Amino acid sequence: MEHYIPAWVKGRLTPVEKLEVHVKGLRHKAVSVFVMRGRDVLIQRRALGKYHTPGLWANTCCTHPHWGEKAQDCAVRRLEEELGIKGVSPVYRHTVEYRADVGGGLTEHEVAEVFVVEATQDLPLALNADEVMDTCWIDIGALLAETETSPQKYTPWLRIYLAEHAAEIFGDMLP
Repeated sequence: MEHYIPAWVKGRLTPVEKLEVHVKGLRHKAVSVFVMRGRDVLIQRRALGKYHTPGLWANTCCTHPHWGEKAQDCAVRRLEEELGIKGVSPVYRHTVEYRADVGGGLTEHEVAEVFVVEATQDLPLALNADEVMDTCWIDIGALLAETETSPQKYTPWLRIYLAEHAAEIFGDMLP
């Protein structure tokens, strides 16, 4: 069931294969994480081999929980699998539902539980090249401005999080 994610089909939560979820644009569960170091947020550039939005910048980590997996456990798992980040405790901040065209005939219709992690200055990273091609620490105010002036560089969900839900996610970290 590793490639099956929780999606709503006919009003009922059921396991559906990940690619099918995106082809059909089914509403499904997701998890997003922002790793912060003060006002700086760690963003990732998606690997070119990703089946949607390759090469675009996204929040630190975004994924889908396995069937039956708790959102916080999923966040911890994917931080380690994608970025080599270990020993952190994601804090729930907000739930965001959005629908976005991600290209190639695919649609994200996510109900995403959003978490924030406060990192140490010397947070070690070990990037999984199949998932992440680059990372960058950027001031949250600069990221807000950059997603407005150069939206084509960023994933649709990151733009939505920042434009519509920044106060709930980042609170007093905002400029």
